[in-house]
Amino acid sequence: MPRGSSQVDLVLGSGSPRRRDFVASLGLSFEVRPAEVDESTLPGEAPDVYLARICALKLGAVMGAAGDALVLVADTSVIVDGDVLGKPRDSAENAAMIRRLAGRAHEVCTRFALGRAGSCVHAETVTTEVIFRPLSDALVARYVASGEGADKAGGYAIQGFGAWLVAEIRGSASNVVGLPMCEVVRALEALGRFP
Repeated sequence: MPRGSSQVDLVLGSGSPRRRDFVASLGLSFEVRPAEVDESTLPGEAPDVYLARICALKLGAVMGAAGDALVLVADTSVIVDGDVLGKPRDSAENAAMIRRLAGRAHEVCTRFALGRAGSCVHAETVTTEVIFRPLSDALVARYVASGEGADKAGGYAIQGFGAWLVAEIRGSASNVVGLPMCEVVRALEALGRFP
């Protein structure tokens, strides 16, 4: 039930159902306004620079129509060997991503930003190390056939079937799902917006 931005505590600039659920769990009144930006990487762009740029673009795209409401945007990247693994284009690319991650560690980085009245008031990047178990080709094929990772960065979703791919997580688990809740709440507290 969307309401005007002057009547809500927060505008969430994301269409992610997982981020929406996380924000809903805070008990704040909020409105969803997905940011429509080109998330393509630029040639030679470092992962941290990419995240900062995309998050800034999202914040700018949403703040313009949010009035004086506080805006929250985020972007999550899966990084292995210095490469950003985006959403797979097809099942073959999804399988290649899962095989690349199998039996080793990678990073999941989420940058989130809060803005109000045309200015960024907080931006932070949170990194979690995720270690996949070794996987046979049959297990990779079974996971890819589930379709779960088709629209996810890195080609997997830890909150679903993908949990059985993961042997260990070092850091924020909610960050791997798409929003580092502890850090977001700390930022909201510092801004006097929570509890």
